[in-house]
Amino acid sequence: MSESSIIATKDLTKHFTPSTNLIDFFPRMLKKKSVVKAVEGVTLEIEQGEIFALLGPNGAGKTTLIKMLCTLILPTRGEAFVDGCDLVKNGEEVRRSIGLVTGEERSFYWRLTGRQNLKFFGALYNMRPEEVGKRIDPLVELLDMRDYIDTRYNEYSTGMKQHLAVARCLLSDAKILFMDEPTKSLDHTSAEKLRRFIRERIVGHEKKTVVFTTHVLREAAGFADRIAIMDRGVIKASGTISELKKKIDDPEATIEDIFEYFTKVDRRDT
Repeated sequence: MSESSIIATKDLTKHFTPSTNLIDFFPRMLKKKSVVKAVEGVTLEIEQGEIFALLGPNGAGKTTLIKMLCTLILPTRGEAFVDGCDLVKNGEEVRRSIGLVTGEERSFYWRLTGRQNLKFFGALYNMRPEEVGKRIDPLVELLDMRDYIDTRYNEYSTGMKQHLAVARCLLSDAKILFMDEPTKSLDHTSAEKLRRFIRERIVGHEKKTVVFTTHVLREAAGFADRIAIMDRGVIKASGTISELKKKIDDPEATIEDIFEYFTKVDRRDT
């Protein structure tokens, strides 16, 4: 792990095995496919202060990898360090350094206002009430939420909900933000506004590290500093767009060309 890396993994793997009850109930369906290899042998390093994209189709293992790095699920094997802390041995320390934003947020309480939701989650993060109050107002300004922060959550638009999710992610001053399909439910204008905010404010001003998943090729190419192409649980290639072009020996390649090359190579090998 280099000194500039804030995340490093080695052979990180996650297999899911159906429960015995399921196998007994569906013996013909599950007999030949008893193990699902969601993530297989992922080794990568993510630098501090960069925007890093996990690019791949649905079912590629992107969300499972994010969940492992957020300590939501344990790896089957391999190791990972997040902000210098071992993912398995020092899970609590890892959680202090990270925040998570998902594309379809369902954990907020719809009867509460945005501000009340943030205070509630601040308490869950073991933050003192006065500390939460001091953090909320700057975040409201940062995310331009003044007009609706005291409105009940059930009246929020999709874009408002996403901004509240980002505010919650930043509430504890996390160094690393994991974003799982953050623009999935947003229209083009809202998605572009969120990407600009992440680039200019979260990374540029706040000096955070952002790791996001996407299946949208041009979003990855236009937004990320570096990209890891993931297919069927495996990282097929990673690097900047220029580095990926060199790997396929095509200086004129588009992101579509690059993605097709690495995913087709994977399918020809199986």
